[in-house]
Amino acid sequence: MKIVVGSGKGGTGKTTVSLGLSLSLAENKMPVQYIDCDVEEPNAHLFFKEAEFQKRDVEVLVPEIDKAQCNFCEECAKFCAYNALAIFPNTALVFNEMCHSCGGCKIVCPQGAISEVKRKIGEIHTAIANNKVQISYGKLNVGETQSPPLIRAVKKEIADKNIAIIDAPPGTACPFVETIRHGDFCLLVTEPTPFGLHDLKTAVEVVSLIGVPFGVLINRSDIGDSSVEEFCSNEKIPVLMKIPNDRNIAVAYSNGMPITEADPKYKLEFMELHRKIYERVGNHKR
Repeated sequence: MKIVVGSGKGGTGKTTVSLGLSLSLAENKMPVQYIDCDVEEPNAHLFFKEAEFQKRDVEVLVPEIDKAQCNFCEECAKFCAYNALAIFPNTALVFNEMCHSCGGCKIVCPQGAISEVKRKIGEIHTAIANNKVQISYGKLNVGETQSPPLIRAVKKEIADKNIAIIDAPPGTACPFVETIRHGDFCLLVTEPTPFGLHDLKTAVEVVSLIGVPFGVLINRSDIGDSSVEEFCSNEKIPVLMKIPNDRNIAVAYSNGMPITEADPKYKLEFMELHRKIYERVGNHKR
């Protein structure tokens, strides 16, 4: 089962929740993978201090133009919807950062002047921690503009037999969409503030369009106002768990300690959260 933990914005507690859920399941001897798809700023691995990570490069294909064969007809540039190629009377340019690696320019080139070459966009790091959690995270190259190819590569690390807890990138743009695609459930973490409500509404709209069943976890539930709960009630969105504001949790997090170590009572609460998600996934598939 693939459980995506997302939010409409950063700083709501996605990683806190993802870690708590993963470690609670692992302690109950359930096969767990932690997949950190926040490839622009992965940080979950910092909580697995003893893990020895292996890394490998992730590459995409980009066009390379043989200018000796190119007649500068512009067919490739006309085809590219992302303006990754520019053709001038006597030269041709490729903007690799804008290329989506579809290979279409190579196909339409009447001169056969375009080939595809590999370009590194980032790395995947994997390890098995002492607590038996398998962790994988992607790290996008600095300055790289497209994270979805790396996110897809990280998700390929998921084994079908495992429960994958997928830490999604913040926001609701392409990286979030790529992360929740093919997920079995999306847990949206929010906080009871006007900003939290605004971004939750956006996330709900995106997840609903994709058709992934979802529920809400309210972090720092005893601050702010009741607008998030009222929204969930009106829209019949289940609130599956609440975590009150607790300075000790924040201090522990800043010291690299997960919530389940800072306050062990949450182990049972995260197991109950998993039970609720499991039931909803089953009901959705019936």
